[in-house]
Order: sequence, then structure tokens, then C-alpha cells
Amino acid sequence: MKGLLSNRTFFIVTTSDILQNIGIWIRNIAVLFFVIEQTNGNPIAVSALTVAEYLPIFIFSIVGGVLADRWQPKRMMIWGDVLSFVSIVIIIFFVMKGYWLAVFAATMVSAIVSQFSQPSSSRIFKQHIPEDQIPVAIATTQTVSSLFIIGGPIIGTAVYSMYGLYVSLTLLLVIFALSALLLSFLPNGEVQQHIGKLSLVADMKEATVYLKENRNILIILLMFSTLAFGMGLIQPLEIFIITDRLHLTKENLQWFTALAGLGMLLGGIVAAISAKMLNGRTVIVTGLSFLGISTVIEVISIWPYVTGTMRFLTGIFMAMIQTILSTFMLTTISEKFVGRMNGLITPIFTGFVLIGTSLSGFYMKATSLVVVFTTAGIIFILASLIGLKLSLQSSTSKTAMEKKADSY
Repeated sequence: MKGLLSNRTFFIVTTSDILQNIGIWIRNIAVLFFVIEQTNGNPIAVSALTVAEYLPIFIFSIVGGVLADRWQPKRMMIWGDVLSFVSIVIIIFFVMKGYWLAVFAATMVSAIVSQFSQPSSSRIFKQHIPEDQIPVAIATTQTVSSLFIIGGPIIGTAVYSMYGLYVSLTLLLVIFALSALLLSFLPNGEVQQHIGKLSLVADMKEATVYLKENRNILIILLMFSTLAFGMGLIQPLEIFIITDRLHLTKENLQWFTALAGLGMLLGGIVAAISAKMLNGRTVIVTGLSFLGISTVIEVISIWPYVTGTMRFLTGIFMAMIQTILSTFMLTTISEKFVGRMNGLITPIFTGFVLIGTSLSGFYMKATSLVVVFTTAGIIFILASLIGLKLSLQSSTSKTAMEKKADSY
């Protein structure tokens, strides 16, 4: 860990992530509360925010991944913050003129930019962090994200409640400017000259061939898709666990979300400390199996302490699973394909979440809350069975995959 903290690249990227997490939560809460105020809580307007966030993932994720492999990652990350800064200036102007619907653009622009900056961040890690330090780096990043799951809504709510929309958006300008300035101190990454000779379509085809020839990535993709569908089924209905099963007010949802965040925080710390000692496949299979069982227990439970305990333990396992899979993907995928693999996997995962989300309400109406959550639990256990086919020996896998990558 000491060696990682002295790594300039890791320090800069992590600090930039912290700034951007603060900005994301300030933006999310400010836009949500503002839209609720402007529309008197219109559910269609509120759901449109979700569309504004997820739609760009389908359109720009693969393109962002391709460009991340083509261009210098440092430059892409800086330009992402610069474009975000400019977009917020324009949005503030339109809102001041009375066109309040422009706030939807704040969510959409942020989602678009993230499809370009996230793959670039992965390439920066791949290029400048020693492979034996990547598990700890990923776990630390996971821990930071978990902290903001707990504290982000509090920060965003406090800023909006005290200062309102304009100050919230102005703070975003400061955050994006600081992040861009910080990223300018990153070392210059390598530019893959041979990729620039190919068209975008050819790049995508090359990535598809690479995906088909790598069994582990295909298994992870299938496992992610299954997991995402189950998550989509229960995600919109979690509020009913609080109101219908536990007979608490909807405001109590935040405490159960915080428990999951605390679990993820602890899971990230455990993964950071013991990353090299963990058996990746065992953790993934055990974690997904537990997720399936705990999902069923949650919907059966009428006791807040039982439900809260399940949320906390699930958070621990999910953080460890995410750390292991992210580490495996980053250490074994050839640098030539890091961006494009991100670009392929992200929209597929998001797509299955949205499919599950679109069906969940109808499924609950036709059956019951217990049936929906039990179905999701079975789906999670199915995902764990798919995980049994994984082979996470990173050094062996990396050698074979690098040889395949070099042949393209």
C-alpha cells in the first residue's frame, strides 16, 4: 500500500475521482430536487432523469471505448472535464433565462463524458501502475465510491438546501476546473498508432473478435448480464421492502442504503488488505450465491434488523466481487483492448438492468413482491453457477491473451 500511495498516477487519478464523486452527488441531488419542485413531483419528469442518465451509455459507450484505445488517455480525461465545465456554463445561462428543462442536459452531458473518461482512466492504470499493485488500487477506488454512497446524498442535500440550484451548478464549475488542472500533471500515456489507421467500425469488429476468442471475458459478460437482469427486477421495487414488508416510512430507505454502503466500504478494505490471498472464483461464486439467498430473506423478513443485516453483508460481498473482477479485467486484457472491452460490456450490463426494470412493475402486479424478489434471488444463484466456469489465474490468462492481442 505504501508503494501505491507514492505512485503519482494513482494519487492524481484517485483525487480526481474524489472531486468528481462530490460533483456527481451535488449535481444528482440538485437536479432531482429542482425538477421535483418545478413539476410538483411529476413521476414522469423524475423518471426522465434516469433516461437522460442511461440513454447515452447505449449510444456513446462503445465509441468512447474505441476512442480511449486510439487517443492519449490523459488528454481524453482532461477534455472530458473541460467539456463538462463548458456545458455547465451554458446550462446556467439557459436556466437563468427561464429554460429550466436545460437541467436535464446536465445529467446527459455528464453521462456522455463518463463514457469517454472511464475507459481512459483504466488505460492510465494499466500503463502506470505495477500489476502487483492493481488489486489494491482497484479496492481503494471501490472504497472511495462506497464512502460516497454513504455521504454523497448528505453532501448534495446540504448544498442544495442551503444554497439552491445556482450555487450547486457553480460548485460543479469549480470541481471540474480543479479536476482538469490536477489531471494535467498525469504522465503522458502511449498512443497506439496502428489503431488510428483503422476505421471506427473496424475497431469495433476487432474488439468483437477479441471478445469471442477469450473464454473468461465471455463468461464474465454472461454472468454480468444475468446479474444485471436480476438487479433490474428488484431495483425499482426496493422501496416496497421498506413500506410493505417492514411497515416503515419511505424516508427510512436511506438508512438501508447507508448500511449497504458501509458493507461495501468494509468489503473494499478487506479486498485491499487481502487481495493477493483471496481465491477469486470462490469469492465470486460465494458472493453471488449469498446475494441470491439474502434477496429472498429480505423479501420474507418483517424485521428491520434482519433486512439491514442482509444489506450490510451483501454490500461486503459485492465490493469484493467488483474488486476481483475489475482487477482481473484490467490485468489480463491487453492494453490495446481495455477501452473497447469497457465499451462493449457497459452497455450490455446497462441494457439488461433496464430490461429487468421495465418488466418489474408489470411482474409485481401480475404476481407479488415476494415472487419478484424470489425470482431475482434464483437469477442471482444462476449467475453464481455461471461463475463456476471462470478461470482467474491472471498470469496464465494474461500471457495467452496478450499473444492473441499481438496477432491483431
